[in-house]
Order: sequence, then structure tokens, then C-alpha cells
Amino acid sequence: MKKTNKKKIEEFIRVDHAGERGAIKIYEGQLLALNTIIKNDNLKKKIEEMKIHEKEHCDYFEEQIKKRNIKPTKFLPLWDLLGVTLGFGSTILGKKAAMLCTASVEEVIDEHYANQIRCLESDEKKLRDKIIKFREDELHHRDIAYEEGASKNGVYSIFDKIIKTGSKIAINISEKV
Repeated sequence: MKKTNKKKIEEFIRVDHAGERGAIKIYEGQLLALNTIIKNDNLKKKIEEMKIHEKEHCDYFEEQIKKRNIKPTKFLPLWDLLGVTLGFGSTILGKKAAMLCTASVEEVIDEHYANQIRCLESDEKKLRDKIIKFREDELHHRDIAYEEGASKNGVYSIFDKIIKTGSKIAINISEKV
């Protein structure tokens, strides 16, 4: 039986923990805007539901970090700040921008999780199964975002590229540091 490289597993868990925590922070920023400036109870309810999934994902990776004695990324405080800022800012720009934020992040995560699933060997079946399940949740969030009006038309295409580039940079940094 081929074993998955231990260093690779540590990178997967570190970055997935940071990413799921980042998603929670984005949703917290969106909810902050929805609770203070923008009033949209339907959108608020959808974001609260998606945040519950992200919390489940984050809790799993938090448990894995402790169980496997993996150091979380040193950038968590920065990612927290940037996540809340991105969530708040996207929501202030309007529902389309808020939902595009979710769709753009989830599209990056879909590709990221798909790559991890391909790399994981049978010795990490539980981890692989969790990532498969979490990926399905993220794709569901992306679909909700498009149903709720996410769009890449016009200036939104620039916003999409900025969010995706930022997400990919955060992934690359969080894997290593």
C-alpha cells in the first residue's frame, strides 16, 4: 500500500484549516454588513446556513491539527482580518458582489480540494472522505451564490479575478508557513 507523504498531509490540513476559518470570517464580515448597514433577511439566512457548514469543516481540521500535532499557518490573524474585510466590503457593494465573493472563493476551493483528493492515498481514507464531503458542500455554496445573483459580467469579472488571485496566494502561503 502506497502511503501519502507526511509533509504533504501536514500542508493539506494546515491550508484547509486556514481556508475553512477564512470562509467563516468572510461570512462573519458579510453578516456584520447585513446586521448593520444592509438589510436583506433572505440573504442573511442563506449566509448563516453556509457559515454552519464552514464551521463544521473548520472544526474537523482544527481537530486534525491538534491530533496530528500540526502547526497552523502563522498567517491566521491576517487571514481573519482580510476575510472579515472581504466579506463586509463585498456585501456593502451589493448582493451581486457578496454572492460573487462566495462563488469565486468556492470555485478556487473546488479545484484545490479536487487536487488534494487525487493526491491522497488509501492510508488517508478518512481524511479523503471528509474532503470529498466538504468539497460537495462548497460546490453547493457556489450554486447558491449563482442562484442568488452572482455574476461575472462587466466589472464583476475584475472582482472575480481579484478574489481568485487572493485566494490562491493565501493557499500557497498557508501550505508552507
